[in-house]
Amino acid sequence: MDDDEITRHAFLAARGDQVAAERFVSATQRQLHRLLTYLSDPGAAEDLVQETYLRAFAALPSFAGRSPARMWLLSIAKRVAADHLRTSRRRPRTNQVEDWVATAEQSGAHTPDHGRLVVLRALIAGLEPERREAFVLTQVVGLSYADTAEVCECAVGTIRSRVFRAREDLAAALSPARRAASLG
Repeated sequence: MDDDEITRHAFLAARGDQVAAERFVSATQRQLHRLLTYLSDPGAAEDLVQETYLRAFAALPSFAGRSPARMWLLSIAKRVAADHLRTSRRRPRTNQVEDWVATAEQSGAHTPDHGRLVVLRALIAGLEPERREAFVLTQVVGLSYADTAEVCECAVGTIRSRVFRAREDLAAALSPARRAASLG
């Protein structure tokens, strides 16, 4: 579904059209979940998706359409992730499960290459927040630089710079000399 159609569904949902609201969610849910998985704790992504939709639907009556509804929604998601991170830093985290890998496998969860996925997520999580947002929005979610600039409320050149620097940071973190130093 293209941005014009998503925006049209958002306007209809604001007027109470339940089918349009469902289509709006259906068209944006996957991208939204992907973004929130990388910008926050992957275990909290589902809850953050729900929080994003709660905030978005509450604000839909005031949505003016100055930007596509998808960009507007992703901007809300970015703020939801930031709020979550601020809140989680204030509270100590406890782990109720001794062996989370065994628990996940018992639940049927599996990934083709668990180690690489963990390393990738850790490296991305270690990026400076603005670089991580720009990198995830462009390289993981697949937004254009212009759309990412709109979501992040900055210039396209700033997004290009942040993505470039994020790539440099990731490449440096993956360099053999740095990996050997961190292991030894």
